[in-house]
Amino acid sequence: MTTPLAQLAANGVSIWLDDLSRSRIRSGALKELISSRSVSGVTTNPTIFAGALAKGEAYAEQVAELAAKGVSTTEAIFEITTQDVAEACDIFAGVYAQSNGFDGRVSIEVEPGLANDTHGTVKQAKELFAKVNRENVMIKIPATKPGLAAITAVIAEGISVNVTLIFSLQRYHEVIEAYIKGVEQAKANGHDISKIHSVASFFVSRVDTEIDARLSAVGTSDALSLKSKAALANARLAYQVYEQDFDNARWSALAAAGANKQRPLMASTGVKDPNLSDTLYVTELVAPELVNTMPEKTMEAVFDHGIVPANSITGHYEEAKMILLAVSAVGVSYDEATEKLETEGVDKFIVSWGELVETVATALESAK
Repeated sequence: MTTPLAQLAANGVSIWLDDLSRSRIRSGALKELISSRSVSGVTTNPTIFAGALAKGEAYAEQVAELAAKGVSTTEAIFEITTQDVAEACDIFAGVYAQSNGFDGRVSIEVEPGLANDTHGTVKQAKELFAKVNRENVMIKIPATKPGLAAITAVIAEGISVNVTLIFSLQRYHEVIEAYIKGVEQAKANGHDISKIHSVASFFVSRVDTEIDARLSAVGTSDALSLKSKAALANARLAYQVYEQDFDNARWSALAAAGANKQRPLMASTGVKDPNLSDTLYVTELVAPELVNTMPEKTMEAVFDHGIVPANSITGHYEEAKMILLAVSAVGVSYDEATEKLETEGVDKFIVSWGELVETVATALESAK
């Protein structure tokens, strides 16, 4: 019997799990998701690693070895996280080969404290890529202003990139431009551009959380009627940006030389509002060439009771534009909301990184 997740994959959406831990890798649970849940990739971030390492048991042996070597906490984090990602890459090697590099991807993020440091981001991206040493790894770089230049520079080195923390349509245009420039430079540098892949992670649920709070503060019936509509509208219009920005002569020349479009990825798809359907940000965002990275709880909800349409994006552009115009008309600034979300997104990852540092430092000390 076809499951809703299998149907989602058949309709063109790549299902990536937004979680990773060594116990999931070594128990065989991650590999099993490929067949049972149609999972074709994995994304990680500092919050995920902090949670995995806090549970700790699966990492005890490596932590003890690292403690015996006297490595620093930062070095230990680098060794532990890249090992998890390398092992996950090996699990997805078959998917990577079968999909010609589009899927079977595992993402690892540069240290969030580097979000506003272009040079530092490029340096660490190259170090992570070299350490994981797997063709199917993707390096996650946040879409901050300094991050844009880093994205171009890392792509120019022939390294595949997952651009994260995108909230606004304007920033998404800039991300695509950064990617195309990177591919042009990679081609000029003699890299095989057919091997370079990228996804642009457009965050969904946080947009509703932020804009809904602002709509509630306005409090009028017009404002309240718009609640829980902005995130889907924003994400659908992001897909329109994807369609438009890769439809030009400049891109066609690169595509003829083997370049791959940077696919849109829907992130932050766990539903925060208990009044909404727990599958909302998956089933209402279906279109070809899309990636949806889901926390396990959301993935299981879709598997259990998701109703998956053939396409729930491309016929909704005008409606989506009207929703964002209406949000603006009641006095809620889209630009202010998305700018705040970007700043908060970086800050949240920095806090998670601090928790990760503390967890590993404590584990190293205990292992001595």
